[in-house]
Amino acid sequence: MYHFCMVAKKNPAAVALGRKGGLKGGPARAAKLSPEQLSEQGRKAVQARWAKVKAKKDKESGGQGEG
Repeated sequence: MYHFCMVAKKNPAAVALGRKGGLKGGPARAAKLSPEQLSEQGRKAVQARWAKVKAKKDKESGGQGEG
């Protein structure tokens, strides 16, 4: 069990290096995909985002749905 005082601080150099790699990763990965693959992944991402919005609205309305 960890307490807030036992958490080790992150090495700033390691954090910067990880961030640098993370910033390159998405565009590099997208450049390797075919237009069809990129479109399909984008479509799935949009559906996932809208599913979250719909789930949140359903939760706020008590799960009644629309209509």
